[in-house]
Amino acid sequence: MTDFLIAILAILFVLGVAINIHEFGHFAVAKLFGMRVEAYSFFGLGPRLFGFKIGNTDYRISAIPLGAYVKLYGDDETSPLEGGKSKDLETFLDERNIGSAEEGKGAAAYEVPKSELYELRPRWQKFFVMLGGPFMNFVLSLSIPFIVALTSGVPINPAPIVGAVEANGAAAAAGVKAGDRVVSFHGIDNPSWDRMTDDAILNPDKALPMTIERDGQRLDLTITPTKVTQSGQSAGFLDMDADVGSEPVVVSGLDNELPASKDGILIGDWIKAVNDQNVNNVQAVKRLIKESEGTPVKLSIDRNGQPLTISTHAGQKGGEWRVGVAFDPTLLNRREKVGVGAAAAFALDQNLRILRMTGSALGQVGTGERSARDTVSGPIGIIQVIVATVFASGFAGLVAILMAISLSLGVMNLLPIPMLDGGQIMVLGVEKVLSWFDKTLSMAARERIQLTGLAIVLLLVVTVSFFDISRFFVK
Repeated sequence: MTDFLIAILAILFVLGVAINIHEFGHFAVAKLFGMRVEAYSFFGLGPRLFGFKIGNTDYRISAIPLGAYVKLYGDDETSPLEGGKSKDLETFLDERNIGSAEEGKGAAAYEVPKSELYELRPRWQKFFVMLGGPFMNFVLSLSIPFIVALTSGVPINPAPIVGAVEANGAAAAAGVKAGDRVVSFHGIDNPSWDRMTDDAILNPDKALPMTIERDGQRLDLTITPTKVTQSGQSAGFLDMDADVGSEPVVVSGLDNELPASKDGILIGDWIKAVNDQNVNNVQAVKRLIKESEGTPVKLSIDRNGQPLTISTHAGQKGGEWRVGVAFDPTLLNRREKVGVGAAAAFALDQNLRILRMTGSALGQVGTGERSARDTVSGPIGIIQVIVATVFASGFAGLVAILMAISLSLGVMNLLPIPMLDGGQIMVLGVEKVLSWFDKTLSMAARERIQLTGLAIVLLLVVTVSFFDISRFFVK
């Protein structure tokens, strides 16, 4: 029951924040321009369940647990969200007896002045109201890595020098050796480790060109990232690690299911050597333990200044050979303090990195290189990722997921699909062009556009949901 509640809270946190920050963007811009916001549903579509009213706005929870929305007074195209019907502007005004004091009817006769109606505002204001939602999603996706960088620093991205190569892995098969410097990878000169990792993820089982420098000579190699499939989705791995330099290898945790805790290893032990081979970083320890494949492992340890030798062995867990020790996460994820400028650059880089990977993956779908099912996730897939993350990394781990979802939501809503913000902006553009010829877009045409958009959105949701479900049956 506790796990179920944690999962529900995690889903509500990520999706609730990402969707509401979007709707808040529409709300804030509308308020800024003096438009009346009739309703703000924090959770759900459809009929109102309960809520409260502040000023002229009804803040509510709605019946259908899908998303959230903001209803602007006079924007009657949103009426279907509440189970109503769209009406043209004249009908809307007549039903509500809305006018202005200047028309000679007396201000007391009107509940709402025309100046507060969305539909009577100039198109440029409507444009900014539509843009407000995606804009706030982008603000959130940039703010998260910016704040993390300022408070915790940015990850140290090591030079493209190979520190370790897995036996029988992709790098070893390509002829890569520890100490090699990668000078070109997949057409990119002097690539970062992040860039190489990203390209490998997107290209499992595909031969990628790389150039390494060894003993002053350059060698052209071809590496084929190892394909790993989990939950029906595939990714590629290079099977090599960067040279992270020297660092103390201090035990910070023990797994009671594996041998180390039973053989006398304690938290705080400093591992100096493995099988009489000196180690100067966590990477080297992991490599030597993996290579032992269950045979005895001799650990040379410094415990409070006293040298010790402990014999243990590796056991298999999660498909890997491990002795059951964990290391200080600050060593595994080393970060450096930065100022405001560097933090902003890091935030922008992280967002561009996600966009580049997403664009590349979708491009591969378009060319037939990648399956759409292995690339696109819908609501079910997103919920799976959120739940898996909260149980693996806690609620702190959800921050990165929130960043990615907010960025994706902002980009998706700018697509020129009716019902989405990009579609509304497109309609504003069509209306502007028609106005040059003294024509307007009829309510019937608006309704057809909205219904077309609704059909497209529903088709997309059904398709990606089918992909999500089908992955349950693929190993």
